[in-house]
Amino acid sequence: MNNEEKIMTDQYSDEELIKQWPGFENKYTNVNGVKLHYVEGGSGIPLICLPGWPQTWYSFKNIAPTLAQKYSVIVVDIRGMGASAKPEAGYDKKTMAKDIYDLIQHLNLGKVYLLGHDIGGMVAMSMAFNYPESIAKLVIMDGAHPSQGMLQMPLIPALGTFTEKMTGESQYVWWMGFNQIKGLPEKLLEGRFQYLLDWLFAYVMIDETKMTTFEREVYASVYNDPENIRASNAWYQTFTQDIEDAKSYQSLTTPVLGIGSNVSYNFMKMGLPYVAKDCNVIGLLDSGHYMNEEKPEKVLEVILPFLG
Repeated sequence: MNNEEKIMTDQYSDEELIKQWPGFENKYTNVNGVKLHYVEGGSGIPLICLPGWPQTWYSFKNIAPTLAQKYSVIVVDIRGMGASAKPEAGYDKKTMAKDIYDLIQHLNLGKVYLLGHDIGGMVAMSMAFNYPESIAKLVIMDGAHPSQGMLQMPLIPALGTFTEKMTGESQYVWWMGFNQIKGLPEKLLEGRFQYLLDWLFAYVMIDETKMTTFEREVYASVYNDPENIRASNAWYQTFTQDIEDAKSYQSLTTPVLGIGSNVSYNFMKMGLPYVAKDCNVIGLLDSGHYMNEEKPEKVLEVILPFLG
């Protein structure tokens, strides 16, 4: 690696990126047999934030500093993400939920507020199903727990439904199938993940320019690595186990706020109340899937009153 390449790599490191979040620190700990990386800042009631695919803790950059004015904010790289461990197994959401539960116990946090986006939302819901006594309030952003409905996703999109932009009425999530494949995605995407990122952001965001060039480079620098591709795809490869686990779960009594983008709101408003007794689902219909980037101010307007 020459000096120019090293400088480029360093600017995307957690050590450099955390400098953009005043008052936050990088931290590491071992729980449930894995090393987890997380960033922590602020004070008050603990608020655990779990990111999704294909991002890292950095995806909360537009809202975490504001949330830290009222809460002790902890953004975790979930198992298989970023600087956290990438074991061969344990990517079912029940095991990943235990990672977070054990982290909470390790840090002696007591009851927490829990927020998850995308895959992080799936882990957050599993945490609520399995450890309800640890959660005071739950926020789910565009990512409910895997359910039987996933098994009905089409392999081929219906005529005219696969367009340049994903909407609530026009959805074709081909990567759900692609990420099931073991071994091949790593070979195709190693060093080339930028192409997938650019296509994905254009497809699932209303205004993909809100995902800056630098942010794309941050995520590409992580997911260009074949081990990171393998581990993140493992989140998808356990969906059938997650669906089986969900069959034994009881309805949530924890207060739940669902926040749905233009691509997910219709599904969330139907699905979340089915598994949560105290639930309110709000639509941010002027935002695509990556709401923290497209509409961070509206995300905060919804989250802050709910958490109180």
